[in-house]
Amino acid sequence: MSLLIWIIVGALAGWIAGLVVSGRGFGLIGDIIVGIVGAIVAGWLFPRLGVSLGAGIISTIFSSAAGAIIVLVVIKLLRRV
Repeated sequence: MSLLIWIIVGALAGWIAGLVVSGRGFGLIGDIIVGIVGAIVAGWLFPRLGVSLGAGIISTIFSSAAGAIIVLVVIKLLRRV
């Protein structure tokens, strides 16, 4: 059950991040990967910055999307160099 929630949260967060950064998603698998990587980045970065978006599934999706946006922006910047 936990793996299914990771996949659903990853898909939603990746899709949101894709819309914000590039105006479109990356397909189901791409969205899941971007969302899960974003969740890992947010889980590592936000506590170090003292940022907390609360508890629950909605805050998890938003923090994962924020982490995914950070990942996509960094990738976009690295591609320019």
